[in-house]
Amino acid sequence: MKLASRLNKLQISIYSELAALKEEIKHTGKTLIDLSIGSPDLSPPREVQELISEQALDDRVYDYTLTRGTAEFREACANWYKQRFNVDLDPETEVLPVMGSQDGLAHIFWAFIDKGDAALIPDPGYPIYTDGLALVEGEKIPLPLLSTNDFLPDFSQLSPQQAQKAKLMILNYPNNPTTATAGPEFFDQVVEFASKYKIIVCHDAAYTELAYAGTKPVSFLQAEGAKEVGVEFHSLSKSFNLAGLRLGFVVGNARVIKALETIKTNIDYGSFRPFLKAGTMALSSCQKTIETNQQTYKRRSEIWFKGCEEAGWDITRPRATMFVWAPVPTKQDSLSFVMDLARKSGVLLVPGVAFGEHGEGYVRIGLVQKEALLKEAVNRIKTFLLNED
Repeated sequence: MKLASRLNKLQISIYSELAALKEEIKHTGKTLIDLSIGSPDLSPPREVQELISEQALDDRVYDYTLTRGTAEFREACANWYKQRFNVDLDPETEVLPVMGSQDGLAHIFWAFIDKGDAALIPDPGYPIYTDGLALVEGEKIPLPLLSTNDFLPDFSQLSPQQAQKAKLMILNYPNNPTTATAGPEFFDQVVEFASKYKIIVCHDAAYTELAYAGTKPVSFLQAEGAKEVGVEFHSLSKSFNLAGLRLGFVVGNARVIKALETIKTNIDYGSFRPFLKAGTMALSSCQKTIETNQQTYKRRSEIWFKGCEEAGWDITRPRATMFVWAPVPTKQDSLSFVMDLARKSGVLLVPGVAFGEHGEGYVRIGLVQKEALLKEAVNRIKTFLLNED
């Protein structure tokens, strides 16, 4: 049995090592505090849960739905964007449901990238950006995200040849894994750059509603001319703790939306009708959940920051997302530190190198456990670092 060569390009080795490490620690009997995951541990809105339960008992909701979903859901997406970002969208041509934003981000390459075509991919970046490109055998042009530029790409560092070769660019703010945010001036630069080189912009905005410390993230589509050059992906997973529903949406340029719809029409159908109803309710009337999430992650980040400060681990306080991006506090590479910490302390993080070459030297911490468990994790790390000294 010979596998397709494209599978060799997928980033699975580090995650396989982390999975094996979990099993290893499990067999030692040590309690593992897993901070490597990026999925919310908080509850969805109660009214959304009840709606799904009621809808699931209706025999009429088990038909196929169109890739475009329902008009009701698309209108809810457009209304939410208007209220949240003051961005006007046509629900018929500028909104498309996807089975989670990752689904849309993976398939967007299918619509625009032929074998050998190039795309600009953030490094460090969420793995699906690189893996989605690899599955269509495209060429990756890394966009280094460095602390010296507040983890924003510096387009002046790209050669004219690289810019001219790129057909598509992925961006992600607030950023996973670095937690960086981007302001209106940056997105103005993005539109100018993309317009000059005729590059399609795909902005992953999954974390705009997980911001605190006085931060209110903006939408890429708020920049003048943004809809002429690209689209923005959003997710109900993080904003409303509905990760298991696999429901998100993409908005913006109508031609890009139509191209993605064409791809998805040929490989799947739309989301389960009760989920679309649930998404409509969440977007329309569940702002309280967003506010609760923000308060929760703010408290958790403060627990982590205070504990690490006491341990002598110098980190930058995050302003958004459910993560902390921290420099490795020992003289080890990121993977060695993560494995050493897990084996000795039972606390599992993600090595920065899992997100790309420029992630080396950092680790990502997921604030996805209850406060008591986070305090325990910090105490274990304090003991580990003191012993290392």
